[in-house]
Amino acid sequence: MNIQIFGRKKSKETKKAERFFSDRRIQFHSVDLDEKEMSKGELERVKNAVGGAEEMIDKESQLFKKKFQYLEYDAEEELLEDQSLLKLPIVRNGGKATVGYEPDIWKEWINCS
Repeated sequence: MNIQIFGRKKSKETKKAERFFSDRRIQFHSVDLDEKEMSKGELERVKNAVGGAEEMIDKESQLFKKKFQYLEYDAEEELLEDQSLLKLPIVRNGGKATVGYEPDIWKEWINCS
């Protein structure tokens, strides 16, 4: 397993994901999006793994509700421009990825390895 967790240090969901893997003694690499944003290629790989850019947007965030809730927008373009719209954490395992806290899927990854 090659686990990468993209999130923010202040994000409760990111901390829960890190704790999930730590509790199972699975090594992971954390990327703080406040320090280093995802590259266009990384966003593209996650988008393909989760079924589209729309799935990556945190529709519960204040930014989304304030700026996009009632407008048409291009999700991929907006994510490239402002990654604070991302639903966190983003967890990658090779070509697989999840957006948000998804312990059931992560357990499947562990059981299949």
